[in-house]
Amino acid sequence: QLQLVESGGGLVQAGASLRLSCAASGRTFSSYDMGWYRQAPGKEREFVAVLRWSGGATNYVDSVKGRFTISRDNAKNTVYLQMNSLKPEDTAIYYCNARHIAGDYVDDYWGQGTQVTVSS
Repeated sequence: QLQLVESGGGLVQAGASLRLSCAASGRTFSSYDMGWYRQAPGKEREFVAVLRWSGGATNYVDSVKGRFTISRDNAKNTVYLQMNSLKPEDTAIYYCNARHIAGDYVDDYWGQGTQVTVSS
C-alpha cells in the first residue's frame, strides 16, 4: 500500500503562488507516475499535471501550462506542484495521484486532497 498526504493549500489572492506537496509512505514511489488532479465545486475531477517515473517526462493541462510545474524528490518520497500566477479559476481541491501500469494491471493511489482557494 502507498499512502499519499497532500499539504500546502490555502487561500491566496489572484497572482500569488503556492507550492503543494505530496508525501508518499508505505513503499517507494520511484516507479510510479505521479500526478496532480483537481476538482472544483460542481465539476468533475480533472487532470492537472503528471510526471512520468521513467524518463521524467511531464504533461500539463493547457490551462496551467507556463504557470504550474510538477517535480519530485525521490529521496524524500515527495512530489510537488509549484503554482504561480494563480487565477480564481484554479480554485479547487487538489489531489495527488500515484499510478503504476503493468500490462492490464493498474496500481492507483490517491491522497485526501488539499483545498486551494484563489480570490479575485
